[in-house]
Amino acid sequence: MLRYILALLFLGLTLCTVSAPAEATRIKDIARLQGVRSNQLVGYGLVVGLNGSGDSASTQFTVRSLVNMMERLGVTVAANDVKVDNVAAVIVTAELPAFSKTGATIDVLVSSIGDADSLVGGSLLMTPLKGPDGQIYAVAQGPLAVGALAFGGKAATVQKNHPTVGRIPGGALVEREVPFTLDPGALLQYQLSDPDFTTVTRMAEAINKHFKKPLAHAQDSGSLQVFIPEEERDQLVNFIASLESLTIRPDSMARIVVNEKTGTIVMGEDVRIATVAVSHGNLNLVITEKDQVSQPMPFSKGETVVVPDTTMEVTEDTGNLVVMEMGVSIGDVAQALNAIGATPRDLIAIFQAIKAAGALHAEMVIL
Repeated sequence: MLRYILALLFLGLTLCTVSAPAEATRIKDIARLQGVRSNQLVGYGLVVGLNGSGDSASTQFTVRSLVNMMERLGVTVAANDVKVDNVAAVIVTAELPAFSKTGATIDVLVSSIGDADSLVGGSLLMTPLKGPDGQIYAVAQGPLAVGALAFGGKAATVQKNHPTVGRIPGGALVEREVPFTLDPGALLQYQLSDPDFTTVTRMAEAINKHFKKPLAHAQDSGSLQVFIPEEERDQLVNFIASLESLTIRPDSMARIVVNEKTGTIVMGEDVRIATVAVSHGNLNLVITEKDQVSQPMPFSKGETVVVPDTTMEVTEDTGNLVVMEMGVSIGDVAQALNAIGATPRDLIAIFQAIKAAGALHAEMVIL
């Protein structure tokens, strides 16, 4: 009897493990607390130490910036005497995360704005980073990590990746904090990244089930209101952490995304097709044109001319008729279309035709 009970317990645990939805997603990954957001920063700076790959002398703002910097350092120099081959003017951008404290470091992106050939080996000089309000929130400085190369001469060049953009991991120090405090009031407002009525309803149900109280209420497809219990207001951080760690299965519309430029097709799992017959055949037209010389007989008054000789060949591949039953899954669709030897570009044409026939129960997005 004991062995039988233990076997049932083991089977129950196994079924619970297997039945746990693999596609479950944490609330923190699909929704964010209103007001908790990052802030964009931007600044203008100079990258020095380049091996002759910096801006040319025709880039006047680089020359002026270098002269102004030298004067602030106590060195007076004429603009006509400055060469900027080893210097490049750049724009520095960064994102200041929410709750960033003074002294924390953030990553920065450095992009050339002049005619520099490469930023490889350069170092960014001290660059203030400002927010939309004009205040300085961080200061960036340090060597660049470009991850690219560009070499060449007058006849040929070799380039790998993009040499005029680089990053400085942890290259900026936060000097000013963005004022924000969690509201110790009675409500929390969450915003969904992808608004959906089904997803926000599942979120509310998961929160209410976990806390065993009707705390969450969906306002619309993109916002959720959560009531903070009295006993949790003194421990608001713990309450938010336990709330955001809950997992749900987000829902989304059935959608097919196609990119005709690259031949890429991405289909969601909820895509369904009504009963439809598909036949697809390619028509190939090959035109070959050769020039032939027509030369007159000796002692005749004719002229030598070039006569074109055109040959046309038309071939059409055999189209296999495939019937797809109503309600087939995405795997059945892929298997059926692969059976007729359809290429990615053929699939795009087939899906567009099925959509026009009214048999495709999904939204088609063409990039």
